[in-house]
Amino acid sequence: MASLYKMPISKLSGIGAKRAALFNKLGIYSIGNLINFYPRTYEDWNTVEKIENLQYGGMYCIKAVLGTPISDARISGGRIISRGTVYDDTGSLQIVFFNNKYISSMLKGGQEYFFYGRITAASFGSQMIAPTFSLASEGIRIHPVYKQTAGLVSKTISNSVKQALALLPKSINDPLPEQVRNSFGLCGLKQALNDIHFPKNEECLETARKRLVTEELVVLNLGMRGLKEHSRGESGIKIKKDYSSEFEGFLPFALTNAQKNAVSDCIKDMLTKKSPMNRLVQGDVGSGKTAVAASICYTVVKNGFQAAFMAPTEILARQHYDTFCKLLSGTDINIGLLTGSLKESEKKIVRQELSEGKINLIVGTHALITDKTEFYNLGLAVTDEQHRFGVAQRAKLLGKGENPHLLVMSATPIPRTLGLIIFGDLDISVIDELPPSRKPVKTVLMKAAQRKKIYDFIKSEIKSGRQAYIVCPLVEESELDDAASAEEYAAELMLKEFSDIPVGIVHGKMKSDEKEAVMQKFVSGEYSLLVATTVIEVGVDVSNASVMVIENAERFGLSQLHQLRGRVGRGEFQSYCIMVSDNGNLDTKARLEVMCMTNDGFKIADEDLKMRGPGDFFGERQHGLPQMAIADFADTKSLELSQKIADYILFAYKDIRNEELRFLKAEIDRLFERGGQNSLN
Repeated sequence: MASLYKMPISKLSGIGAKRAALFNKLGIYSIGNLINFYPRTYEDWNTVEKIENLQYGGMYCIKAVLGTPISDARISGGRIISRGTVYDDTGSLQIVFFNNKYISSMLKGGQEYFFYGRITAASFGSQMIAPTFSLASEGIRIHPVYKQTAGLVSKTISNSVKQALALLPKSINDPLPEQVRNSFGLCGLKQALNDIHFPKNEECLETARKRLVTEELVVLNLGMRGLKEHSRGESGIKIKKDYSSEFEGFLPFALTNAQKNAVSDCIKDMLTKKSPMNRLVQGDVGSGKTAVAASICYTVVKNGFQAAFMAPTEILARQHYDTFCKLLSGTDINIGLLTGSLKESEKKIVRQELSEGKINLIVGTHALITDKTEFYNLGLAVTDEQHRFGVAQRAKLLGKGENPHLLVMSATPIPRTLGLIIFGDLDISVIDELPPSRKPVKTVLMKAAQRKKIYDFIKSEIKSGRQAYIVCPLVEESELDDAASAEEYAAELMLKEFSDIPVGIVHGKMKSDEKEAVMQKFVSGEYSLLVATTVIEVGVDVSNASVMVIENAERFGLSQLHQLRGRVGRGEFQSYCIMVSDNGNLDTKARLEVMCMTNDGFKIADEDLKMRGPGDFFGERQHGLPQMAIADFADTKSLELSQKIADYILFAYKDIRNEELRFLKAEIDRLFERGGQNSLN
């Protein structure tokens, strides 16, 4: 039969053009899409309560007869209110629906149904507003609840899913071979698809979820490994000699063992592999990733090639340019800077010297990947803050050379299990050791009522010659916008507490050049205090800053808090992070206290993953991963199981192109949007 992914949703009964458009809003275009549109939650109707036992505010399932047909009435604004009375052998209550013009045809008087909803009080007694329902003859079970859109309710989606599942052939092509399923205790695909939508009980639901989550992560895992192995073929950049020891020789400090290991990993990749280096150097805030990058750049340049270092913002690019100039002073390496704010005449000179090979190492922003920028012989591309660049941007920089080596850096510690999935197309080196000169930042959690004490402490640090940050979280849409609230907060500080201290402010509504100007003034010391609304704007290295105050700290994830804390403690002075929160939730307090107990970013990342999931690690989906339908990156057990299964598959079948894995290969192709067959054929 034709692939269900090629069958439009309109083929199902009751779905015309208008309703199909509503399904399209949810990303459902085909019957195959619908089958993979899993419920967002479930209602357990296994406990049926008598009407006389219902209490206001509770969620209940009742078994009752609709006494008379549903009646519709129009209320203000042209809206429709639909009412009906249901009863069992202990009492009656009213059911109420708003703006559902189909409900009177969906419920028949005299029929017995299950109704599930919240009980509220009305002038005439109890009522259940907009309950979900099904015929009593269908029996008690767990009911799916789907993501909805205006005009398309969960009940309608559920009915369509039933039709779609009925179209599945008796035997469907399972991406996971029977040998794999048996070895790891996974059920078949058809059983999983039926039970994820309409489970008979909790056990059936868990069995289905385990199977589908595991398969999705295995597909992702193998797909990312495939990208690593086949992405860029053979490198045209031949590195013949290791100059890292020479580089270390003229450093004013000693590299840590973790830094040396990271350098060694990179050099080994470039010296021994036919394919180009594809490596992520992942290190905590202040672990010395820039020195590692400088060493790799030095070796590449000494071998006769150019190196490019791309940073996400101009302030960071300038900061790295200054660092490279210091680290490589006294060498014959010519370093250039290319950013958007340079005058056109300046850009022209830099680009010409770059294309002629006069500049050996270029540091810049997105200006490096514009069409006007050409290299003489790019041998190494380095991107800083990996999560801030998409795969396409990385590819564009790599396209400036003949398959150059790639080094990406991230200061966001990622738990190992998650990293193996997310960065499956990269080899990973971890810098898990801080330089001995780094003093741990002292971190405390304080109440808003202690703000006067906090301000006095900031003043004392500034009086000693230090600088400080105060960070406000992005506010919710329903509140003041972040620009207005931050400006008001900063103005109040300038007029009252810090009237004699120069205060700067950065927020998301400012233009890039305005933000850069403020940040530069803070870096140069013109501003002693900086008020900021986002994490991004404070990602700079100001060694003189010793205090980080984070307002409403509960609104940030642990990884974000750790990144913010990393903005201080970068110099010789003892530094402090003060989290301000009045949130009394015990889980929230426990989460924030993790920050007070450790400065280890990897421990914090593990806790953050357990508590909040992976959103904090990525922000917007710029990490280039396909969208998951059911898998949750916070589910470490499933991540570990999928890793074992992926290893087992490659060991048992040798190659993903093995004929027995053709349906699994098709799923990998589909997930990564490269076409191919489908398991629902």
